Amino acid sequence: MGLISQGIVVGKTIRNVNRLREIVTVFAKNGFDEFINLGVTSKIPNFVLPQSKIKIKDELKQKQELDWPSILGFRLRQCFEELGPAFVKMGQLLSTREDIFEAGFIDEMKLLRDKVKAVPIEQSKEIIERNLKGKIEEIFKHFNPIPIGTASIGVVYEAVLKNGDEVVVKVRRPNIQKIIETDFSLMLFIVSQVERASSEIKYLGLQKVLNDFGAALINELNFQFEALNAERLRSNMLKHKDSEIFYIPAIYKEYLTSEIMVMEKLKGIPFSSPLIIEKIDAVLVEKLNLAIEVFVKTFLQDGFFHADLHGGNFFYLPDGKIGIIDFGLVGSLGKKSRINFLAIIYALLTFNYENLVYEFLDVAEYENMPNINTLILDVRSALAPHVGLTVKQINFSHLNLIILKTLSKHKVFLPRDWYVVFRAFIALDGVGRSLGLDFDIFGIFEKNIQEIINNNFNKDQVGEELVWIARDILPIMRALPRHLKWFLKDWLNNGFSFKVTHQGLDDNFKKIQNAIVFLSFSILVSVFFFAGVNLIGNKTVYHPADVPFLTWIFWIMAGTFFLRSLPFLKR
Repeated sequence: MGLISQGIVVGKTIRNVNRLREIVTVFAKNGFDEFINLGVTSKIPNFVLPQSKIKIKDELKQKQELDWPSILGFRLRQCFEELGPAFVKMGQLLSTREDIFEAGFIDEMKLLRDKVKAVPIEQSKEIIERNLKGKIEEIFKHFNPIPIGTASIGVVYEAVLKNGDEVVVKVRRPNIQKIIETDFSLMLFIVSQVERASSEIKYLGLQKVLNDFGAALINELNFQFEALNAERLRSNMLKHKDSEIFYIPAIYKEYLTSEIMVMEKLKGIPFSSPLIIEKIDAVLVEKLNLAIEVFVKTFLQDGFFHADLHGGNFFYLPDGKIGIIDFGLVGSLGKKSRINFLAIIYALLTFNYENLVYEFLDVAEYENMPNINTLILDVRSALAPHVGLTVKQINFSHLNLIILKTLSKHKVFLPRDWYVVFRAFIALDGVGRSLGLDFDIFGIFEKNIQEIINNNFNKDQVGEELVWIARDILPIMRALPRHLKWFLKDWLNNGFSFKVTHQGLDDNFKKIQNAIVFLSFSILVSVFFFAGVNLIGNKTVYHPADVPFLTWIFWIMAGTFFLRSLPFLKR
């Protein structure tokens, strides 16, 4: 889809002037007029920028300096709510980036999670009938026009198929792809101008987050990718013991397009519902711990995982299984990255600060290499209060946030894929705490880390690696003896001596030689010129005839040498 590359090109960014005018107007009236007036409005012909009643800088002066994250977050939230789904989605993404933003800013962005407007049922029906090539009444025995869920990308309805199967129908918002493409491009353009005007806003790193935003949306906009994610996750889970504890709903492929997904309805209680508290007992707690253990193994051994496991995506089913929905946001790590992750977790478990920093730097993003010793000291200071605590006493979310904030202080940031990993574990930890449970995620790592390491370094995998290494080395080993024999024979013929030759240095030596000659002429020019000046002394000169004859001789020689030096200057 090219969201990121499209957003970088300013010419494409301003292709929709009317939308740019609308966005600029909304940002301006909410206090950002002093920022976006620098470079943005010049792209809009005959446009007068509206002024906000209270400017952000004035409000920051009136309140304590520590309130600026909340103030900026509140103003941005108002803008996002008014500008629609693409901006609301952006705000929802910002709410997950505790590694970059302050708590006050995050709290304001979290308020956007329930601020998505519904789609008129007529539009949803038109999309369904166009994609499934039939009338609603022909496809469904019953279709509830009142949505049970509204998100930035899609709207979810309940329905019953002709065969009696109860399903949910996920419909992509009309024109959402075009809206997001346009708005994302405009976001990048506006943010680039705002960051030029304010060092505070530039510190937030909004352009970095926007690029992550574009990458995250590519697959979410196509429900066929979401269906593939569900199938892949189901396949990976079947490889592991106790995987039957999970239930992934069936997807009706005959009703699947990029805009429509019909999925089996789960008849259970979401873990975000207050009703789940009544179901909590020793059996459910054990199942939840087993579920998280399977999740950890699936992630570390397969590198593919559900990255949005909040309470609303977990269901406790009547048969005692745990259902999972919403596969639009997934994460993936390659084998090398998984090994790095294992090393980071082991360093956390053993509080090995040096290794922790080195492992983070292997995968992190940074413009300039930070001061390693200072970074290690800061990480040690941040983690020191947790030394001596058991794994159950450690708040994973809090500890993770401390580490990310410390790295951010040194301008070191995790790549998006890695942050998705940490967000997934934070979400799981949050589900447990919302239920009054302690999932002991570190304990699960500690319990399984040896098994996971063994699985990542088993004989079959090591043998496979050796085969590929041998494939590269064998041709070299075959050629090496032959080339070594030729080398020794040639060395013998030359009397065991080496001939050193240079290539491409003649021009450089010539330039150096010309520079030295020009410098020599310059010295002579200076000597003869100032010698002539010295002969004049304190004598007042009113006419060329007053200049001593010998001075003229010296100056003529200086001029001659100067003319001789010019060819060397040009070479």
